Amino acid sequence: MALTKEQLQKKFSARKILLPMLLGLGVIGYMLYQNYDPSQVQTLLQANLLWAGIALVVLFIRDFGYMYRIRYITEKALSWKQSFTVIMLWEFASCALPSVVGGTTIAAFMLFKEKIPLGKSIAQVMVTAMLDNLYFVLAVPVVILLAQEQLLPEIAGISDTMRNSLGVAFFVSYLLIAIYAFVMFYALFINPKAVKRLMIRIGQIKLFRRWRISFFHHANELLIASKHLRTKNTAYWLHASISTFFVWTARYIIIGCLIAAFTHLSFSDHVLIFSRNLIYKIVLFVSVTPGGAGFAELAFPAFFGVFIGSFTTIIILLYRLLTYYLYLLAGAIIFPRWAARVFSKDAPEKNPDTVTQPDHQLMA
Repeated sequence: MALTKEQLQKKFSARKILLPMLLGLGVIGYMLYQNYDPSQVQTLLQANLLWAGIALVVLFIRDFGYMYRIRYITEKALSWKQSFTVIMLWEFASCALPSVVGGTTIAAFMLFKEKIPLGKSIAQVMVTAMLDNLYFVLAVPVVILLAQEQLLPEIAGISDTMRNSLGVAFFVSYLLIAIYAFVMFYALFINPKAVKRLMIRIGQIKLFRRWRISFFHHANELLIASKHLRTKNTAYWLHASISTFFVWTARYIIIGCLIAAFTHLSFSDHVLIFSRNLIYKIVLFVSVTPGGAGFAELAFPAFFGVFIGSFTTIIILLYRLLTYYLYLLAGAIIFPRWAARVFSKDAPEKNPDTVTQPDHQLMA
């Protein structure tokens, strides 16, 4: 977690922001070139304003829910303005970094720079990660029950064997996330010392020895987070859990709202789109490009093209504008001001530019 202003600026340089934007927009541009039809303009102009408005409201609910959650998880140590800044930068990091890395890797550092003690910052980020994973673990059985055999999309040119492989990959991913969520819960609330010993032993295995320092740091972080979280009351967990439910439900239904603005969808269609979105997100998670750029645009028609046909490319553009490019733009505006503020020379000495000293204390 020893990050400096220069290291953060390098992570979020103009090149790293422009590259995924150009990649994603390039894929969309090619798809528009291949599938353009003059009637698409007329369809766009005849959008159902009610559903378009609902899509924007859902987007607002998602972001406000994130702000509400981080504000209450930090026990109101953050103001609403700080909460907005942290969430926008968190989303920005998720868009600018590869999907397998995500914004969580620097979230604790952002909270630390907002003058929240390191131990609490780590614990609070772990809470969000645990609740996010638990939502997914609990939601998947529900959508399987509702969507059943329609859960996996029928993809033209793809054999049944490859379609079944997609299903296997999804359930393996689900199993891994479920195991991760259980281990995190066990480590935080049941026996953190046993998990710490296990992580240190894993770090000593030759195959994982190059990451032994990281294993050691994460093991100590678990102990700090566990000590902090065990003191929380029921109200704390209710605020965190309910807000998590709202933000992730909003995150998954926005595609259905956008599609409904241009074609009629039944309730069962909305349920199916919501269900497939869970698989879609898992597919994007393995992408090595920042925010799944390019890969997200290519995979979208396979999951949702059946609902809107040739207009799918326009929906992809609108969806990525609202849920990806918007946050890249917002982050590019907010990040320089935030960095200038938290790394300013008049910052308190107890909150230095790096967190090397707290990490040293963890190792003691």
